Amino acid sequence: MKIQNYIPFYKRNLHLALPIVLSQIGQVMVALVDNMMVGHVGTTELAAAAFANSVFMIGMVFGMGVTYGITPLVGTAFGKNDRKSMIVWLKNGTFSHAIASVALTGVMFSVYFFLPLMGQPEDVLQLARPYYLLLCASYLPFMAFFSQKQFFEGIGNTKMAMHITLLSNVVNIVVNYLFIFGKFGMPELGLLGAGIGTLASRIIMPLLFALYVRRNPAFRSYFSEARLQLVSRKKVIEVLKIGIPIGFQLIVEVTAFAIGAVMMGWLGETALAAHQVAIGLASTTYMISLGVSQANTIRVSHQMGEKDYVAMKTAAFASTHLVLAFMSLAALLFITARKILPYLFTTDVAVIEVAAGLLIIAAIFQLFDGLQVVMQSTLRGMADVTQPMFISFIAYLLVGIPTSYGFAFLLDFGPQGIWFGYLVGLLTAGILFYFRFKRNLRRLDLR
Repeated sequence: MKIQNYIPFYKRNLHLALPIVLSQIGQVMVALVDNMMVGHVGTTELAAAAFANSVFMIGMVFGMGVTYGITPLVGTAFGKNDRKSMIVWLKNGTFSHAIASVALTGVMFSVYFFLPLMGQPEDVLQLARPYYLLLCASYLPFMAFFSQKQFFEGIGNTKMAMHITLLSNVVNIVVNYLFIFGKFGMPELGLLGAGIGTLASRIIMPLLFALYVRRNPAFRSYFSEARLQLVSRKKVIEVLKIGIPIGFQLIVEVTAFAIGAVMMGWLGETALAAHQVAIGLASTTYMISLGVSQANTIRVSHQMGEKDYVAMKTAAFASTHLVLAFMSLAALLFITARKILPYLFTTDVAVIEVAAGLLIIAAIFQLFDGLQVVMQSTLRGMADVTQPMFISFIAYLLVGIPTSYGFAFLLDFGPQGIWFGYLVGLLTAGILFYFRFKRNLRRLDLR
């Protein structure tokens, strides 16, 4: 297809994606701002934040994945203009997400007792433990927000979550400033202050969502109708049959990065702090690509509901073009500014030197990261989630982690060796997801 034929799809995808991109940037900015502020307190504090966030992110993204399962279901119903089904999915999705959230919160609090077994330096562990507990306390309100966010994005409303996320980030920055540095008479708590800021910002998110819904009759009507619906065991199972594989798919990827962070801790505080700097920057570009990809899931699910498979294919490739173009620019930025960007987080020369080396590898894997996330989102929009879960397991845990360990410790590449494993894992995932998508196109008699 000629490039001019994609232009209307670029415009529609970007119109849907931009609010999600800003929302995703807002999500990662909570951790990024924490790291920036904490990094100027000390290297040990930055290393502790890296360790605690890496462990917490495993449970966090699994819960997010469970909520993602409702988006293609709602999106397909929206494409069919089937309001009754949308209401049914809202009721059963909210119920299943609430049960999952409570269970996951219990699991994440229990992980606290295993933190000392993860081989981290004692001074890092002492700072990380109370910070981790505050992150766990923020989990339930965060999940309540995400559950409703995914429903509204399924019906094409992406701006509400954007506004809430941006407002919550303002709260995080203000509370961080007050409690990390002890301003305006508040106690100077360092890393613990960053945890308080994160907790406050996440508590406000579902409260703002409730306020938005209450003040908008069109939004309120969905919930009024949903209250009249009975919970259906069959529908709950359908929601979880899509959401749980997505959650495991995400958890596999994050677990790989978390294991990498743990291995960084084996190399010392400087390596772990540098890892947190580089992963913070790479996470920002990833979240932008993820925002475009989530919009792609919505577009694909809508076209699947309309049974317009040609438009579905075109929308998917248009999103792929947009993501790869952006990640190419990100790669150039990481290479050219690799010795400047780390100063946003720390003034420790040793940390900056290691982080600059990691950013070179991050630049190389930007395209692979972009390809794997946009292909994941396309498969998700087609409700193809089980096989991608196994692909993620192979790429990240069976290929990526052994490669990280081999390069870092057997071949003595140090911190960069761990990131070589990330590169190989992302490359493997991107290729396998792409071939899975091509297989699905052949099943729809598309080439």
